Amino acid sequence: MERGPIMLTAADTVTLWLEAGVPARMVWRGQRWRVTDRPTELLREVDPLPPMITHAPVLRVGWRFQAADLNGLNRVFDVCRAGDAWVIEHIYE
Repeated sequence: MERGPIMLTAADTVTLWLEAGVPARMVWRGQRWRVTDRPTELLREVDPLPPMITHAPVLRVGWRFQAADLNGLNRVFDVCRAGDAWVIEHIYE
């Protein structure tokens, strides 16, 4: 039986390096990861808003990207800003 992708929820702080404003490298749990695709912005609407605002502004809160570790293991990560830190919200195997 074939299984689909698995999503894991995490709240680990990571070190994220940006190049030209987008993620390029990351260190998570002491392991180095290299971004291997084009990162996608994670956007969320501003909340709460007064009812007279009909088109809520959206903010970039993080990034989704595929990354590979030094052994070639690939994962997709959702990494979001939490104050001055970057935090993994989801990992897709």
